[in-house]
Amino acid sequence: MTHNKQDIRKAYLTRRKALSPEEALRLNTSLMAQCQALELGIPTYIHLFLPIAAKKEVDTWPLADWLRKAFPVAKLVLSRSFIATGDMQHFVWDASTMLIENALGIPEPEGGQRIRPEQLDVVFVPMLAFDNRGHRVGYGKGMYDGFLRQCRPGVMAIGLSLFGPLEEPISDAWEGDMTLSAAVTPEKVYYFNESNQ
Repeated sequence: MTHNKQDIRKAYLTRRKALSPEEALRLNTSLMAQCQALELGIPTYIHLFLPIAAKKEVDTWPLADWLRKAFPVAKLVLSRSFIATGDMQHFVWDASTMLIENALGIPEPEGGQRIRPEQLDVVFVPMLAFDNRGHRVGYGKGMYDGFLRQCRPGVMAIGLSLFGPLEEPISDAWEGDMTLSAAVTPEKVYYFNESNQ
């Protein structure tokens, strides 16, 4: 089996879509329990993504609820993605935020208080798969790599995956790919380099 991003992307999209509702719920519940063991320090801004329901992405709604309770002083941040340009804008997510679903099915903030990437302390990152070096496979648009490059050195980039790491390294990972600080799965938390730079 080859381990390039295109093949991995196809295999893991299929694997995730094949999950029964019961199995998806079980995996998400276990992953949520692992998230609560993360050492996040005293963050001011925590960036989160909301799931594409049709693609059975990790359900981050319970994570958002837990983060608000565990870090009451911290502000949660969501992005708006501009697919044509690859740009992302980031906004505080609070009680007044209006969420709208974009063309890809991602709930996004309509607007609000803008946050610069370098202000973020923690970024939860969506992904399809990852390897033991902290490289991830996303949907192939490179938007999160570009976004993470704009964050400050030492930002905690935490990938969320319903499945454990690949058995072999991603064969076509390259220097421009941003590696994760950690990856959370339903079984455990994997830690990588201390910085994603």
